[in-house]
Amino acid sequence: MYERAMSFGEFIAFYKLARSEGVVLRYLSDAYRAARQTIPDEAKTEDLLDLIEWLGELVRQVDSSLLDEWEELIHPDLEAHEAGAVSVLPPPPRRLTTNVRAFRILVRNELFRRVQLAALENYDALGELDREHGFTADAWGDAMDGYFAEHDEVLTGANARGSGMLILDEGATEWTVRQILDDPAGDHDWGISATIDLAESDELGAAHVRVTAVNRL
Repeated sequence: MYERAMSFGEFIAFYKLARSEGVVLRYLSDAYRAARQTIPDEAKTEDLLDLIEWLGELVRQVDSSLLDEWEELIHPDLEAHEAGAVSVLPPPPRRLTTNVRAFRILVRNELFRRVQLAALENYDALGELDREHGFTADAWGDAMDGYFAEHDEVLTGANARGSGMLILDEGATEWTVRQILDDPAGDHDWGISATIDLAESDELGAAHVRVTAVNRL
């Protein structure tokens, strides 16, 4: 799921697990808890911490109750309990963008999904993702024609999806991003520019990406 930059719904659809999605979600929830609680802090690299935060936010956005009860058991609000102020109603869902570390991963995944599709020259799928904002399949095809006139392929290995290939400018209401394409020559002058609307992302429960350009700088 992480390597393919899939959402939970896409993962379920890809592997045809609709009848077992509750089991899958519970498994992912257990994996998040185990990773967070049992892996020693000294063994948690920055990449692993990113993955743990991403996994927790993914589960929370699908069904926050799976984690909220567990979080309460680990970090109880003692003052609220002593005052008898604990509500029987579940708390409102946490805004997606509150967890900045996990949200960065979601943004990175959304941009890298476009890199993977561009590498496959699957412009119809790219158009499905971005035509709402005017970046149609034809627009993607025209833009990538310029890239392929200079390079034989778009690389999609570990280096291509590294954090160093994504430039983020985090504003109060909107982020601007530049996903650099990993070309065989190592020029790294082509990329995907986009904006991320934070309010829309909170409403959708997913990173709201608006591609603005695919070009060489």
